Amino acid sequence: MAESDLSSARLEAFSDGVIAIIVTIMVLELKPPHAEGIAALLGLWPIFAAYAASFVFVAIYWVNHRHLFHRLKRADNPVLWANMALLFFLSLIPFATAYLGEHINEPLAAALYAGLMLVCGVSFFALSETVARGSSGEARFDDFHSFAMFKNLLSLAIYAAAIPAAWVSVWLSLGLVVAVAGLYFLPEIKIGRVKPKG
Repeated sequence: MAESDLSSARLEAFSDGVIAIIVTIMVLELKPPHAEGIAALLGLWPIFAAYAASFVFVAIYWVNHRHLFHRLKRADNPVLWANMALLFFLSLIPFATAYLGEHINEPLAAALYAGLMLVCGVSFFALSETVARGSSGEARFDDFHSFAMFKNLLSLAIYAAAIPAAWVSVWLSLGLVVAVAGLYFLPEIKIGRVKPKG
């Protein structure tokens, strides 16, 4: 295995480990109620809903991170630091999830959650651009990159709109955030057809 391949494989493995820890921390926040009965369980719905939404978002980042890194030619310092920035913001998701679950009807909680999703999206955009600089000129990568960037920029715009929307309606804000997840479940026709060289 070439040195560049080894470093990119190690970086991907490290990232996978961090993302696995993020999911573990989130699930540890799911604590059973002290009271018995169905009413007590139903009372936990905001915490579980926040966890489920965050799990989906972390899964989306993991899937797209995998697509991106399978096209990475070499893991140089800009890629390393851009990846660390993404992991830093992703590592804050358990905190924002717990806060949202405890304060589901508060505008600040919804705005904080949308804001974190925005900075996570910005950091992924920066990582994607950093990786793309090392692969620019390859038609098949450029096709993949332009398609992914369109979706990423649209997501950022929706996240940005969700922040002030929280003070209009918490549910409008959270609905906008959840709508972004829906974008990533649309058929990925172009992504599926793009294959890394080699």
